[in-house]
Amino acid sequence: MIPSDITTLLMTLFGPAVQAAEPESWQVEIGNLRLLVLLSEDQSWLRSLVSIDSAQAAAPYLAQLLEANFDETQEVRYALYQGVLWGVYQHALASLTVEDFRVAIARLVSLQERGLTPSFDRLAEAQIRQIIRAAKQQGQSMETTLQTLERFYAEGMMGSLEAGAAERDQTLGAWRYQLERLWDEE
Repeated sequence: MIPSDITTLLMTLFGPAVQAAEPESWQVEIGNLRLLVLLSEDQSWLRSLVSIDSAQAAAPYLAQLLEANFDETQEVRYALYQGVLWGVYQHALASLTVEDFRVAIARLVSLQERGLTPSFDRLAEAQIRQIIRAAKQQGQSMETTLQTLERFYAEGMMGSLEAGAAERDQTLGAWRYQLERLWDEE
């Protein structure tokens, strides 16, 4: 792949949103998406990046992000740099194909669009599983466990006392759904 191939592909995908400083860098800004494509000084390596969130917002989910790097993200990775969580793709330019680059861009855009939601969901599920294990060790049924959670919400130990009835009912409905979904697995 050569720099003009990068420009052509980016223009095909993003049109006039592409700002090129060929042969070393490209930037795409559309809505919340900011994609950077950079070549190393000797132009032997390509690095593509999207910002996802602040490092501070990502901090509670670092374990989930590292697990995703291992299990899910394929050729792209999560990385922290200068207080930002990035989606990153790196490849030797000489062996990079247009199709591989197209796929990598799609994966980076997907990481950016999903943000921290998948990591939050994995962490929440792990915590729900922990609650289920503890409840079962105490001999509680799923209904008793849900009643305990309802009491915690009513007393302000979980959630907010300022939450309205509709918000609390929605949250407790989500708890019920997750408990029913995961109860027999633990």
